[in-house]
Amino acid sequence: MRESQTAVLERGKALEGEFATEPFEVAWATEARWFVQFLEEGTGTVSFRTQISPDGLVWMDHESEPVQGPQRGVLTSAVTQFGHWLRLVVTPEGTASTPLTRVCLALKE
Repeated sequence: MRESQTAVLERGKALEGEFATEPFEVAWATEARWFVQFLEEGTGTVSFRTQISPDGLVWMDHESEPVQGPQRGVLTSAVTQFGHWLRLVVTPEGTASTPLTRVCLALKE
């Protein structure tokens, strides 16, 4: 039987500027999917990119393309071949308001 886990890394985070989620150890997983949910609708767009790390201290961008979209609903991105640690960097663009966000990471073995 495959194993899975979902982690809520940010809960009710105001989108006031670029931020990175807390690092999450994922060495056991073979696939991951990010979910960025807007609890309130914003006026601009947002982009997010996955970062990877061998130790949870030194970070570099994953080779997957960043995701960009409106600040409403849910945006998602799948990631594979990521190593031991993951985090998500979220960057608002053209924001006149500061919507609240929730960031979840779903993992499967």
